[in-house]
Amino acid sequence: MPDSPVRLLIADDHPIVRDGIRGMFTGDPRFEVLGEAGDGAQAVELARALEPDVILMDLRMPRMDGVSAIKELVRLGIAARVLVLTTYDTDSDVLPAIEAGATGYLLKDAQREELVRAVEAAARGKAVLSPSVATRLLSQVRTPADPLSAREREILELIAQGATNREAAAQLFISEATVKTHVLHIYTKLGVNDRAAAVAVAYQRGLLT
Repeated sequence: MPDSPVRLLIADDHPIVRDGIRGMFTGDPRFEVLGEAGDGAQAVELARALEPDVILMDLRMPRMDGVSAIKELVRLGIAARVLVLTTYDTDSDVLPAIEAGATGYLLKDAQREELVRAVEAAARGKAVLSPSVATRLLSQVRTPADPLSAREREILELIAQGATNREAAAQLFISEATVKTHVLHIYTKLGVNDRAAAVAVAYQRGLLT
C-alpha cells in the first residue's frame, strides 16, 4: 500500500508566491495541498481546521508574522511541522524562527527538488536548513554572542550590584551622562527596557556570572 501523501498548508501574503509554491506540488502524488493562508493568523486557523503535516511559512506577513504564528501553533499543541520559506536569512530572522519551533528554514530561491526534499524531510521530523542559514547558525554557536563592550559590561556588573548611574559614574571616573548613554546601548543590545530585565537577560546569556 503506498504511503499517504504529505498534507501541505501554504502561508504567504503574496498570492503569486502561493500560486508558484502550489504549482511545484500540484500533480505530484507524494503531496496534497490542503489550503493557503495570507497571514500568520489565518495559517493558525487553517492548521487547526485542516491538520496539515507540514506548513510552508513565510516570515514577514501582516496581522501576524511567521514567528508569532509558529509560537501560537506550539502553544496550541498543533503537531504540524513548520518549514520556513522566506527571502531573508539574517540572524534577526533565522534565530527567532528556529527558537520558536520551526523544523526547517529554506530561502525562496531554492530549486523545486530542494524544496520537495525539504518538505519530505520536515514531514519526518528532520531539521532542514538552507546552506547559508546553516552557516549562520554554526557561526552563532562557535562565537557566542557577547554584544557588549568592555565598558558596557563593567557598568552592567555595577547595575547588577545595585549601583545607581551616579554611583557607577563615580566608581568608573566618568560622567553620569556617559553612564546613561552606555545603559541605553545595553538596553538596545539586549532587547530590554529596564535595569532589572537587562541584568536578568545578561545572566541568562552568560554575560554576567
